[in-house]
Amino acid sequence: MKELLFFSHNQKKIEEINKIFTSNITKIHNLNSFKNIQEPKETGETFSANAKIKSSYGQKKFNMPCFADDSGFCVEALNDKPGVHSKRFLKKFSSDSDAFNYIITNVRKKNNDKAFFVTAISLTLNTNHHIIFLGRIDGKVSLKPLGENGFGYDPIFIPVNYKKTFAEMGSKQKNKISHRMIAVTKLQSFLF
Repeated sequence: MKELLFFSHNQKKIEEINKIFTSNITKIHNLNSFKNIQEPKETGETFSANAKIKSSYGQKKFNMPCFADDSGFCVEALNDKPGVHSKRFLKKFSSDSDAFNYIITNVRKKNNDKAFFVTAISLTLNTNHHIIFLGRIDGKVSLKPLGENGFGYDPIFIPVNYKKTFAEMGSKQKNKISHRMIAVTKLQSFLF
């Protein structure tokens, strides 16, 4: 496969994908390569469903194999929320700090700091051929935001067997273990 479209405008995700995707055989385009492209509404109730909505739309619009991801942060103390609403959840608060404080307060109240990140990548080769690749990393909620790297919930997530949050790790270390890395590795194995 000579060309693939990564259906995303999210510059942080694009940077992560470019660092993780090690094949130089395939050229990966993203939505920033095109003008005025709207993303479809994520109406799915699962990460896989939302990723498939985007990859199907991209494959049909550009007539090339397309992959898209949907990722989220799940906190046991919040019944695995924010989950598929992770991006919208942050926007409900005046700042990321306020959202983090809300999560930390609930983790303390329920005495349960278990959390995990999930990535679902949908690859659409043609209108009838979709494949889903899942990645998950378990960990816990940090009781205070730490670190400057990464994005989203990275300052409050500590992966199992680590003492640092994702935001305290450099991108190289995070990308070795992240949920996105797990899913992208499965995608690469399928493609190559």
